[in-house]
Amino acid sequence: QVQLVESRGGLVQAGGSLRLSCAYAGRTFLSSTMGWFRQAPGKEREFVATITWSEDTYYADFVKGRFIISRDNAKNMVYLQMNSLRPEDTAVYYCAASGTGSMVVTRSRYDYWGQGTQVTVPS
Repeated sequence: QVQLVESRGGLVQAGGSLRLSCAYAGRTFLSSTMGWFRQAPGKEREFVATITWSEDTYYADFVKGRFIISRDNAKNMVYLQMNSLRPEDTAVYYCAASGTGSMVVTRSRYDYWGQGTQVTVPS
């Protein structure tokens, strides 16, 4: 059973926008905290944004004012709207779910992960 599936990554020129989607399945996700992480080649996976079931949000400093995380609980969907994209945003972006009601920024606190979607912003 597929638990989380990311989609809508792609190649976008610097300054452009993308909206990533994450579809999730399973009753436990009804009250779970969701997050987005990203990983560039040769680098550690890093926190991007998190959102609780009640839609409290928190962002990494390097995306504040540019990215927006949102969710639609009725549709079992989480989104990451990415604006003003930069070459350093190039990475595989992962959707994740945590069994908590709090905002979570650490990788180890997430229990389930999608397979990732590639975002490329050429220099």
